[in-house]
Amino acid sequence: MFINRSIRFILKIYLLALSVFSVFRIMLFLSEFDRIDEKEVAILTIFKSFIMGVRFDIVISGYILILPTLIFLTLELIGFKSKFIKKFFFYWIYILFTIAFTVSTADIPYFNQFYDRFSVGAFEWMESYKIVISMIFQEPKYFLFIIPFILLEIVFYILLKKIFEQENETQKINFFLNTFVSLIFLAIVFLGIRGRIEEKSPIRIGTAYFSNNSFLNKLGLNPSFTLIRSYLDSKDEDNRVVKFMDDKLAIEMVQKNLGITKTQYNSPIAREVQPDTLLSAQPNVVLIIMESMSAAKMKRHGSTEELTPFLDSLSHNSIYFENIYTAGKHTFNGIFSTLFSFPALYRQHSMKTNNQYDGISTSLLKNGYSTTSFNTHDSQFDNIEGFLRSNNFQNVISQSDYPASEVKTTLGVPDDFMFRFSIPKINELSERENPFFVTFMTTSDHSPFYVPEYFQPKAKAIESQIVQYADWSLQQFIQLASKEAWFNNTIFVFVADHGAAIDAKYDISLNYFHTPLIIYAPEIFKGNQVHQKIGSQIDVYPTVMGLIKQKYVNNTLGIDLLNEERKFTIINDDDKVGILDTDYLCIMKNNGAKLELYKYKEQDKSNYFDQEQEKALEMADYAKSNMQVHQIMISEGRTTLKDEK
Repeated sequence: MFINRSIRFILKIYLLALSVFSVFRIMLFLSEFDRIDEKEVAILTIFKSFIMGVRFDIVISGYILILPTLIFLTLELIGFKSKFIKKFFFYWIYILFTIAFTVSTADIPYFNQFYDRFSVGAFEWMESYKIVISMIFQEPKYFLFIIPFILLEIVFYILLKKIFEQENETQKINFFLNTFVSLIFLAIVFLGIRGRIEEKSPIRIGTAYFSNNSFLNKLGLNPSFTLIRSYLDSKDEDNRVVKFMDDKLAIEMVQKNLGITKTQYNSPIAREVQPDTLLSAQPNVVLIIMESMSAAKMKRHGSTEELTPFLDSLSHNSIYFENIYTAGKHTFNGIFSTLFSFPALYRQHSMKTNNQYDGISTSLLKNGYSTTSFNTHDSQFDNIEGFLRSNNFQNVISQSDYPASEVKTTLGVPDDFMFRFSIPKINELSERENPFFVTFMTTSDHSPFYVPEYFQPKAKAIESQIVQYADWSLQQFIQLASKEAWFNNTIFVFVADHGAAIDAKYDISLNYFHTPLIIYAPEIFKGNQVHQKIGSQIDVYPTVMGLIKQKYVNNTLGIDLLNEERKFTIINDDDKVGILDTDYLCIMKNNGAKLELYKYKEQDKSNYFDQEQEKALEMADYAKSNMQVHQIMISEGRTTLKDEK
């Protein structure tokens, strides 16, 4: 095979750099070896972690080498040599890799201390850099990493210099063949930087979360990658810190609304929930988050089309909540807020970082449940797998687990196939002694739309056909589940990730946030219950915990809708926030504009702010305090009770 001089040259540098990165990964592995339970962790899983590490190392190496690669391939094509250029790129490569290796060195003690890969958080103490330096040099074990770093640097310098001194012989080349091979090689380098072949998204931190062992998941990352990613996220305008008022005031306001008179934990909102009775058998829980299923698509809520006959029928044989609103307008908002019970914060992507929360998966796992998530598409999109695995989901089933022939669009498999595929998996879970928690995220009601040929919709427009198909898929799942032994002891919960902008009478389309909330368990809860109280997507978790009557600590802003009252609900429209009760909608814009207040139940478009200023200000303060407390919880690491008193 034809490989020109420059390609051989770059490949040698790649191999050298990857070897050094691997040595640092081995050092980290050995320093944390006691985290590996040899009875539970297979050798193959450890091997996969190191292979994952190579993928991330290639990304960092690619960024460092892309410019030298482009220049040397070009010089090769035109037959030009320059000692200056060669020397320049020698130091370019050596200095940039030295920086990366320095980060890898610092990462080991950082990980040992914080159990996390290197990030901008490591620089929070730069104002006290003298103390930090003193701590480093006064701690003997740090020299266990500094000495190998120095030795590796020396070896790297010698071998890199040797590589630059080689490949000096002249080479007769075919210009067109060389151009073709060079372009192919460049494409491979760019692919290495992207880290993944899948078209949906490039490699991200969540990609490394492939197993149930959190240490091996973290081991697969490159600390330079996590450092750069954390820096970019910190500078992203979408991730700005929410700050409306004094932190103490915000906490006091939220505690008052939640009825918290004293705190038992290091979190300002954590409160222990003790059920008055216990169920004789712990029921299983199946939570289905429905893509774009606005309540307005249901006949029950005014639709004149027969789009959701199954959901409509189910709502009349269940515990049904009429006035539930989603926390945000994106799928990641819906997944996050449903499972972890915190409101959305403007454009912040709540799942891009693998922060830990005391959500439904954590509480149910502590109560003996297994935890499993099913998604139709690429598990790296929105960092779903990485985030869920970081938050006590033991199993994450996604596109790579389905037959390739069943993947129909960029959103993966159709809804009904995911449901059919899940039944044997759930049967396996049910055969174990402990109950199970399974959550689904459907996607068919999202473009690109795909209606399987075996489903015959009645509607003419594809936008309506896909809703009918999504509703039919839910029906197929319940019909299949009803034939299984676990059905009678299972609570099924249906809620949307967000709705659809079917109608927009105000600056915020309420149909985009108004969702059905159906709790269906015909053998556990007899008859039909309808609740008119205002509620939020963030209330799903505490409400479910109340239904299954399990003791837990609620460290969220959600409430049990069957036993508590919510004053207002908050909906996040990226650059503005809506606050609702059963009568009023208050709109609070991010640009500091005057508050707006509407009687949305009457579909009145008149702004009542001047007449009802006190009401509007109360609603706005409620939203501000709740959002700010969420931000405080993130900033202070209180979203999980690992520092419990």
